Amino acid sequence: MKQKFIPFKILSKKEKIEIENKLNKQFGIKEIPGILLRRGAERIFLFQGSFTKKDIKELEYNIPTERVGIYFAKIIGNYIRLSIEGIHALKDQINKNIFDLNEQQAEQWMTGEELLIETGKRDFLIMRYKEDFLGCGKASEKKIGNYVPKSRRLKNKNIIV
Repeated sequence: MKQKFIPFKILSKKEKIEIENKLNKQFGIKEIPGILLRRGAERIFLFQGSFTKKDIKELEYNIPTERVGIYFAKIIGNYIRLSIEGIHALKDQINKNIFDLNEQQAEQWMTGEELLIETGKRDFLIMRYKEDFLGCGKASEKKIGNYVPKSRRLKNKNIIV
């Protein structure tokens, strides 16, 4: 059965500012360089190439296009959960809600485990080991939920150092 094609929505300047404001509140991010596109209600993509908004619309009209740019983030209620690529695209701006992992925690994180840690926060956190950003987790009362996709998790332990 053929899947229904859902076109991209190129976000307006106002919509982009709303996302920037949320990201500023969450992570200290002030500006997103590039064009933001939304597929469905939640998935946000970031395009930083030389195409204009008109070029992207024309491309999508002429060729079935699954994605333009990188998967950047997911809107979850009033929060935004950045993807690993989204974190790396904006890493120089991130200065809030960073959780620094020790080696054992980084290994647990990269194998897909939740971290049983009380952070005192109920928010999305950027997970960092030394200078490396490893993804985004959701802090709750007694743990940090892991969103590293199964396809990107480490299979063998003792690889991180």
